[in-house]
Amino acid sequence: MTERLIPVHQPLVLVVDDQRANRELLEAHLDELGYEVVQAADGIEALEAVAAREPDLILLDVDMPRLDGIAVCQRLKAHPVRRLIPIVILTASNDRDMRLRGIAAGADDYLSKPFDARELLVRTKVLLRDRFLNTRLDATEGVLFALARAVEARDRYTIYHAERVGRYSEAIGTAHGLDQNDATLLYEGGVLHDLGKIAIPDAILLKPGPLTEDEFAVMKTHSIEGERICLSLRSVTHYLPIIRHHHERVDGGGYPDHLLGTTIPLGARIAAIADAWDAMVSDRPYRRGLQREEALRRLHANAGKQWDAALIEIFIQLLDDGLDHRVASSHLAVSA
Repeated sequence: MTERLIPVHQPLVLVVDDQRANRELLEAHLDELGYEVVQAADGIEALEAVAAREPDLILLDVDMPRLDGIAVCQRLKAHPVRRLIPIVILTASNDRDMRLRGIAAGADDYLSKPFDARELLVRTKVLLRDRFLNTRLDATEGVLFALARAVEARDRYTIYHAERVGRYSEAIGTAHGLDQNDATLLYEGGVLHDLGKIAIPDAILLKPGPLTEDEFAVMKTHSIEGERICLSLRSVTHYLPIIRHHHERVDGGGYPDHLLGTTIPLGARIAAIADAWDAMVSDRPYRRGLQREEALRRLHANAGKQWDAALIEIFIQLLDDGLDHRVASSHLAVSA
């Protein structure tokens, strides 16, 4: 037998229906396809089964006791990890309203009763293929975040810096009126913003003193290097403006592209403030962190020059409300 680089995976399908005959009929069809099947008789059992062992696909009836299929779908699709499990709503063939409710709840597809074996085969194969690709994509993103944190671990002075930048960025974005998806992107972009420093030699990155002009020129390449590392990954496309442009200045004096004002992407303008604040108040090998009052003075002095003035106003209000203390407490809790 030829050795495989990726082991053969037997898909696990959760069949949820309060009618035993329906569950057994579906299981018989799925067994023929070589899938492993777990059954649940209602919504509560379904959630318990998912918690015990995450399936690759869920075939979910709607009308069930205790917790119906629409509620189960909504709960799973609201979960940060389990939302990626494809869900097929099982409906009566003429129940258009129920199909629409299922799709609105986040279902990936629907299957009409009575079941057609060929239709079941095609729909499950397509959704399981997407599940496999999404799982690999999620793993790739995980590697990137691990690399970003490995960069920090090289230097005890910058440990948790990216985490704090992410938290500050998320808070600024939320206060600016961005929705939860954008706020999450800002947090994750903040964590990834210095990923390119993995390409910077230790002699420069960890130098216990100010950099020479030539060394600083090398250090400035980290934003371009970070973008290059992520460029081929479509899943992180939205992070690229933050990674490349978080050292731009609104007066055009930043790098790498000397962008001006609002031509700097919003995420990068937000991350620039978060990054600069954390750098100012944190210790470095060659200097002590600034006192809070001095760092605030610099924010005021450079609003409209280095940073977006309106965003600085938002950030200072957040600091007045104790954001920096909450962020410090949250990363201490994580590290404990």
